[in-house]
Amino acid sequence: MPRSNRPRGHKPGVDDDGEADLSSLLAGWRRTEIRRDGQWHVQPVPAAQALKNYVCPGCGLRVVPGVAHIVAWRGDGVLGDGADIAARRHWHSHCWKIN
Repeated sequence: MPRSNRPRGHKPGVDDDGEADLSSLLAGWRRTEIRRDGQWHVQPVPAAQALKNYVCPGCGLRVVPGVAHIVAWRGDGVLGDGADIAARRHWHSHCWKIN
């Protein structure tokens, strides 16, 4: 059987502490929404990629692994893109729509 030369154990786009880096977050499919409180970047997270627990800021309940949801961050923050992405939040899709 031929030997595989691929490195094993490291997922591309994820650094050592498990957080997605800036380039991989921006590379995904996202849209920009204008709301009453400003501009927001919204990126859907499919159920297969939802691997951690988060607290939805809309309802205060957990967004559990395996549940499709969205990630939202400011698009017009004064501290720059890096600070806005660091302050991103994971929302239930329904909570984002009604908020």
